[in-house]
Amino acid sequence: MLEVHQFPCLSDNYGFLLHDPASGETACIDTPDAEAYLREAEGKGWRITQIWNTHWHPDHAGGNEAIKAATGCTITAPAGDAAKIAAVDRTVADGDTVSLGEWTAQVIDVGGHTMGHIAYHLPAAGMAFVGDSLFALGCGRMFEGTPPQFWASLSRLKALPPETTLYCAHEYTAANARFALHADPENAALGDYAAEVERRRAAGEPTVPMGLARELATNPFLRADDPVLQARWGGGGAVETFAALRAAKDAF
Repeated sequence: MLEVHQFPCLSDNYGFLLHDPASGETACIDTPDAEAYLREAEGKGWRITQIWNTHWHPDHAGGNEAIKAATGCTITAPAGDAAKIAAVDRTVADGDTVSLGEWTAQVIDVGGHTMGHIAYHLPAAGMAFVGDSLFALGCGRMFEGTPPQFWASLSRLKALPPETTLYCAHEYTAANARFALHADPENAALGDYAAEVERRRAAGEPTVPMGLARELATNPFLRADDPVLQARWGGGGAVETFAALRAAKDAF
């Protein structure tokens, strides 16, 4: 089976090394901190052969050149953001695939945080790397996209198998939980989740990865099509409700 090595880096990022024991290949999922990635790979005895970037922001692609110089790896990046990403060897867009050994990842357009943001879904492994498009109990700030675009992106993630494990790039869950409780105060499942997040963070434990099924039931940004949230926040359709939630979170 594929192995995921997760480790904290920078102030609140998570780094991910995805390793296939059969082929010996290892992919960096984004590169927020080149030194940390190289150190962690060495500690595991893994050879970095690829980088899969989700979007152009420096805390996701800033380590590309240093890691490539040290390892000779191949860099795959989203076509829509590639002009802002260093040392790219291959660009991909929605519907394309990338491989790690015999494992295949499907590229999903999740633009909105940035225009070209993508996610990598490995259906046979039951996992997806979603960058800053979706967080535990939250979603990325809409820096470049529009509400219809971002809602369409989240809808693609909503359509993945509910048992999918999601790896997002930041430890934002405690703050996201506070807003989610404000947005959806009568959601009992959310209350339980928020209490668990508080316990885990108090113990110094990560809240990432997260399960899609739980996010579908508790993450307000994935529930903008729910009549309860629409009545509370939008009074209209899913796009209007998502836009209202995102604007409220920005000011929260």
